[in-house]
Amino acid sequence: MKNRHALQPNEGFRRRPDKRLLDLVLLLMILPLAGPLFLLLAPAVYCMLGSPILFRHQRPGLYGTPFTLMKFRTMTNARDEAGQLLQDSQRLTRFGRFLRSTSLDELPELRNVLRGEMSLVGPRPLLMEYLDDYTPEPHRQHNVLPGITGWVQVNGRNALTWEQKFALDLGMRVSVVLGGHPNLNQNRLESTHL
Repeated sequence: MKNRHALQPNEGFRRRPDKRLLDLVLLLMILPLAGPLFLLLAPAVYCMLGSPILFRHQRPGLYGTPFTLMKFRTMTNARDEAGQLLQDSQRLTRFGRFLRSTSLDELPELRNVLRGEMSLVGPRPLLMEYLDDYTPEPHRQHNVLPGITGWVQVNGRNALTWEQKFALDLGMRVSVVLGGHPNLNQNRLESTHL
């Protein structure tokens, strides 16, 4: 069965083997630090939030192909009297906020990098249900692997509008594909009418 979200590869953009090699080399350097941290955080998540330890969610990867993103859980499964999950703000714990603010909840995504589903740096993968709402321009961010971190995270994260996030992600895509520095200065952001 054909994936309805999968996009056709853009002829001008191909996967870069040198970027994959760089991801793997950096991953080998990160793992000796990340491994023990993972072993400390996993039981802490279990004690504070219960089981399961990992949050798994389908996200669009390269060309929109779905993959399972894994993160440490940051919310409880608290429900109301009708059995419905409470709002995210009510289920997010102090410990969960700490994991999110330090990005330690992203640590399991290193497995996604190892599997080649993600890169260390690239546009963050959004939710699958957003794909149908994309205009052609935001769809272009799927011409590269999604990343654990990218320009959105270092340039404002949740303080940015969706339009600003897409502009930064598309700038990251150009940088990743062309091997250069994304030229996303204030003039460029203003010229995109954000």
